[in-house]
Amino acid sequence: MVTNTKSKISYTLKPIQQCVPVSFRYDVLFTNGLFQIGNPLLAQTIVADGGETKRAIAIVDSGLIEHHPHLLAQIADYTNFYSEVLTLATEPIVVPGGEAAKNDPQLLTDIHEVISKVGLCRHSYVLAIGGGAVLDMVGYAAATAHRGIRLIRIPTTVLAQNDSAVGVKNGINAFGKKNFLGSFAPPYSVLNDFDFLTTLSDRDWRSGIAEGIKVALIKDLDFFEFILSNAKNLAQRDMESMQQLIYRCAQLHLEHIATSGDAFESGSSRPLDFGHWAAHKLEQLTDFRLRHGEAVAIGIALDSTYSYLSGLLSKTEWKQIINTLKAVGFTLSVPELAEQLNSPPSSRCLLAGLTEFREHLGGELTLMLLQGIGQGVEVHEVDVSIYWDAIRELLAV
Repeated sequence: MVTNTKSKISYTLKPIQQCVPVSFRYDVLFTNGLFQIGNPLLAQTIVADGGETKRAIAIVDSGLIEHHPHLLAQIADYTNFYSEVLTLATEPIVVPGGEAAKNDPQLLTDIHEVISKVGLCRHSYVLAIGGGAVLDMVGYAAATAHRGIRLIRIPTTVLAQNDSAVGVKNGINAFGKKNFLGSFAPPYSVLNDFDFLTTLSDRDWRSGIAEGIKVALIKDLDFFEFILSNAKNLAQRDMESMQQLIYRCAQLHLEHIATSGDAFESGSSRPLDFGHWAAHKLEQLTDFRLRHGEAVAIGIALDSTYSYLSGLLSKTEWKQIINTLKAVGFTLSVPELAEQLNSPPSSRCLLAGLTEFREHLGGELTLMLLQGIGQGVEVHEVDVSIYWDAIRELLAV
């Protein structure tokens, strides 16, 4: 019997270390009459990509069709006129607007099926036309087909133009949780057409103002003072005031994404989610009866009240914030605020949203509060009893 004895060799392998810097660029552009043949902006945006004629599909928010019945024909006429630049691979696809777009996973599958059927490639385009929820869902579909097809966002609400469309997040709701499934994928471009805002309901017009107030409170005192001094104009649908609000709000959001050092939110810090832990929970508790911006306004009021009651914010500043939200037209309390308030473990209690928000962040609770108007401060612990008091305070406002 022969026994082979192998010598044991010890290898010491050094770690392979590599840093892969990631840079991305996209423009947020402003116009009127985007799909009028005399407006070359969309075509110019595609031409800037270079190369041969690009193929695309267009996904349209159903809410637009009621107020813009000729939109689908305009899109077809526009792409026919600029056919050397852009062609539609199929007729525009209409999807439900609002949170229904993010609550039905079949819509995601349907879009993936269309992309596969018409043979779009990674150098093709998906045109997402609609409110923030539709853009979130379509953006997720585009980001996950071929691991990323170029997305052009065409937001049609205030909230989408000044906030959701200019960021790098896409997603849908799942398991009863807001944005549980999603991706970080920058758009190719964002094209804001102010004409779409003229047909918004008063609720949707007002809803987007909440995101402007949010970013002003945590980053820019001058911007907050602009909103304060123009609250009446904004409430009365003055377009010039709204355009300025949208522009500055989008600018502040983009500056944060570009300079925060955490564009894809690998940490637990999300300053731009000020007021959002409660907003997301309130949307769920009200079965999305509340618009996102309406819920954000209540969330801002709640976290501002907590900041005041905990000694971070002066009473004068707190009153100024509450009065500004009310002057724009927001209602700052709903019955769901106090539902099962004395039973925090219940999923129907608003304060359960703190735990859900912590899980969404990645483990560590990080909330943005206020230590002054224009001065946000992050905290990792909160006193639940003070939040109870803040809720009671809001119910009495």
